[in-house]
Amino acid sequence: MRGSLKAYKSVAVTSQKDVASPYKMVQMLLAGALERLARARSAMEQNQPAQKGELIGAALAIVAELQAALDVEAGGDIAANLDNLYDFAARELMLANSENSAVRLENAAGVLREIKAAWDAIPAEQQEVPA
Repeated sequence: MRGSLKAYKSVAVTSQKDVASPYKMVQMLLAGALERLARARSAMEQNQPAQKGELIGAALAIVAELQAALDVEAGGDIAANLDNLYDFAARELMLANSENSAVRLENAAGVLREIKAAWDAIPAEQQEVPA
């Protein structure tokens, strides 16, 4: 049963990615990273280092993708600031994993929550991608 649920979720996410706007994709990625960090914190509290490492690694991969997608030239100061925030979050995640630090994990999650809140606040009419 668990495998079927996982397969269903995978198909659902793939379907959403196929029709999602770039804004929706960023929202989905940020939500995914935050979900993995919440699960990593739980794994940390339950002394499950392998699961913690996998989840932090998955969140780190998402942060790296978000950072790589930035267009600093077109995005100016906003993109440069996001680049710095993603860099900070990535460093905190690596240290959270190596130090088993819930504080560093929360530092990274807090930054990602702030970015997601700002992203979620963008009005729909401004989410149009220029042709």
